[in-house]
Amino acid sequence: MSHTETIFLTGFPGFIAGRFVERLAKDNVDFLLLVQPALTERAKADVRRIIREAQADESRFRILEGDITRANLGLSDEDLVRAQRETTILFHLAAVYDLAVAREFAMRVNVEGTRNVNEFAKTLANLRHYHYVSTCYVAGKRTGVIYEKELRHEAGFRNYYEETKYLAELEVENLKAQLPVTIHRPSVVCGDSQTGETAKYDGIYYLIKYLMMQPDLLSLVNIGNHAVRLNIVPVDFVVEAMAALLCDARAANATVQLADPSPLTTYQLFEEIARSLAGRGSRLSVPPKLVRSTLGIPMSEVITGMPRVAVPYFFIEQAYDTTQAQKLLEPHGVRCPAFSSYVDALTKYAGQHPKL
Repeated sequence: MSHTETIFLTGFPGFIAGRFVERLAKDNVDFLLLVQPALTERAKADVRRIIREAQADESRFRILEGDITRANLGLSDEDLVRAQRETTILFHLAAVYDLAVAREFAMRVNVEGTRNVNEFAKTLANLRHYHYVSTCYVAGKRTGVIYEKELRHEAGFRNYYEETKYLAELEVENLKAQLPVTIHRPSVVCGDSQTGETAKYDGIYYLIKYLMMQPDLLSLVNIGNHAVRLNIVPVDFVVEAMAALLCDARAANATVQLADPSPLTTYQLFEEIARSLAGRGSRLSVPPKLVRSTLGIPMSEVITGMPRVAVPYFFIEQAYDTTQAQKLLEPHGVRCPAFSSYVDALTKYAGQHPKL
């Protein structure tokens, strides 16, 4: 970057937000990090580590205690004035990422919180770019190809996480007429493609953890299917994509789906994980309808480790178009790696860190 940007970021010290700050720490960037009071000490420790590893100037990092669910983001008068004066880029990552979240709580954080961030954005005198992190699953129960320019629908949702992220994205979409906004929609985010590092075992990890229980035995029978693709992206790709578009004027008022342009079917994902853990693929497969009905039984959660709220995501018939994302990211040299190139990193990390 040719000149200093001041990034006001919500969601720190969350996993993606933390990785994002790490990625930009060596660049010519200053940070205003909105942190909930209960997470202040953890945030301070993370900032000290980032400063040490990046050999960065600590004066470039300022933690501001606040809460997106409160007016003016819960900032003190002094911090609010400073943020309004200094912020040039706003990055809104804070949200409830829980498939079983209660509607009232999800509405307060994901929807009301985003409205508060939007109102804050309107007061920033020097704002050059507002980035909002959504999810591909705002598509809810739609089927078929989901295009980046599409949002509104009446197909319904599987849970309140999807519904409230959809409602929140509608709020940000409406802001495009007033501010330079980029909406990022990641698909299912997993660990780092190089180190395997992750902060949570969900998504593809349900399948990894299942096979890890008895790799040689369980890998014999493939419980995936050939019709459904589960779109997986490593966290470092998501972070690199967001960093690349940080100051890219071409991305203003665009919505980009940060998804794998060539996702594997759940059958293929099973095979890749089986080869990584057991050294070979499966010998048999189970009819998809039988797998789904079995996973819907309460006892299956105990046996497989997969909560029933996650089961539908292994049977979603959706494909996420990434035309706009690829067009914007190609000049920056940012591409989503193939799952086969990093599956070993994921399984190795999960094996070395059975509990997070």
